[in-house]
Amino acid sequence: MNLLMLFVLVGITSAKVRKVKTSTTQFSVKTAEKVYDNSDDFLNKIIESETLNVFPTSPTLEDEVTEETVTEYVSPTVGKRYAPQWSSLDTRPLPEWYDRAKVGIFLHWGVYSVPGFGSEWFWSNWEGGNKDIEDFMNKTYPPGFTYQEFAPLFKGEFFDPNAWAELFSKAGAKYVVLTSKHHDGFTMFPSRRSFSWNSVDVGPKRDIVGELAQAVRNNDMKFGVYHSLYEWYNPIYLEDKKALFLRRNYPQTKVWPDIQQLVNDYKPSVLWSDGDWEAFDSYWNSTDLLAWLYNDSPVKDEIVVNDRWGIGIPCHHGDFYNCADRYNPGTLQNHKWENAFTVDSKSWGYRRNMALSEILSINQLIKEVVTTVSCGGNVLINIGPTKEGTIAPIFQERLLTLGLWLSINGEAIYDTSPWTYQNDTLNPDVWYTCKKTEYDGLHPTSPPQNANDVPVIYAILLRWPADDVLKLENVANSLHAGTYQIQMLGVNGPSLNWRINRGIAYIHLPDRNTVSSRHAWALRFVRK
Repeated sequence: MNLLMLFVLVGITSAKVRKVKTSTTQFSVKTAEKVYDNSDDFLNKIIESETLNVFPTSPTLEDEVTEETVTEYVSPTVGKRYAPQWSSLDTRPLPEWYDRAKVGIFLHWGVYSVPGFGSEWFWSNWEGGNKDIEDFMNKTYPPGFTYQEFAPLFKGEFFDPNAWAELFSKAGAKYVVLTSKHHDGFTMFPSRRSFSWNSVDVGPKRDIVGELAQAVRNNDMKFGVYHSLYEWYNPIYLEDKKALFLRRNYPQTKVWPDIQQLVNDYKPSVLWSDGDWEAFDSYWNSTDLLAWLYNDSPVKDEIVVNDRWGIGIPCHHGDFYNCADRYNPGTLQNHKWENAFTVDSKSWGYRRNMALSEILSINQLIKEVVTTVSCGGNVLINIGPTKEGTIAPIFQERLLTLGLWLSINGEAIYDTSPWTYQNDTLNPDVWYTCKKTEYDGLHPTSPPQNANDVPVIYAILLRWPADDVLKLENVANSLHAGTYQIQMLGVNGPSLNWRINRGIAYIHLPDRNTVSSRHAWALRFVRK
């Protein structure tokens, strides 16, 4: 059977943007023959669909995008529509819910959770000759054991989507993003293009995406999906790659049908793309997909996407930028961005051998939240569930402690905007946010241009001063104008006393023993 006629779904996607040694096409053929028993029937369906236009409402990349085409997409009689060009797509305002949300939970869960060793890149690194993984396999599993044999062991027998959603809600999350497919190609939903390599056909025998989406929404949070564009050992993708991506059989027959199924069936509020870095956006048909999402999909008014849509696209195009894994520049950015980071500092997927010293402390976790939001970003906090479908107690403890902190100090995080200053010039342990009177969807991270547009300023201190006196420079001018009073969130009582001396504000904090927050503290500067 021709390689292009075999349909494999075996790869892995995480938030890892790096190169690893891949396996050979011969390995992929064996994989395909092993995974799919009904390849011939599936092939007929693929052939029947190859002549279909994936996004019939948008021009294809073969069509010339002329001035008349763009005019059609920006017709004043039907409202704003977007042409499949970055110059048009980049004019879409950011949906307000995302900027207000600030805090999300990221879940890397899949077949790689069964070995639970190394990282979610287990299969690729194993095939690449990683000695630690080879030694692990030789000691733990019988000779000849394959990655595909992990799938039946991925049972998720204790998976309780309602318990997960309740935990994330208590953690203060406003949205949840689940890996619908990682680079190994295993889908967590009944993909019509992934026979025998999805969570309904093998392993849990459940529609993980569907069940979690419902539970998350029942707990008043938004639901989103992560989806890897490429698959390590999909022979159709490998054939396209061999042809220098001049043919696009894989996006046409696999990627976009899967994404359309996800969008139409589950209506995600976030589409978090990954696995794009080997080809340009023209191969992935990225602009056509986004034009369909923004113009005609069932989530066109709400969905947000990240920036991983092909070589050269990250940090340049998308509703929000990731730029890189664990991206936290520490300075104000001129475009909405997101800091996706892991509670386990070594992996996105679950590791059975993780050590306590490798887990972010609650102070480190809160610092990521505070510094990110101050500079205009959202945080997407990743944890890896176990193969049984449980969340490790250490992850639960970190999330619940964060939720307790947000229950006291969340006013300084949610619904805020960057202020004129982010990190105090005098005190590096203090970060600012503010409330603005109006939302600007085209420039959500822009600082306020007029003091009258800022009814509230917040200063979040990560370290309590030894003498109970907080020294700040950047807020001194506002205080000097005499228009603000200062309160500490979570503390009942009168406003705090303060004075200004030589351009420095000295704020007298309350007795620390009377303060409910234990890890970081937020001051509210309220206009009188």
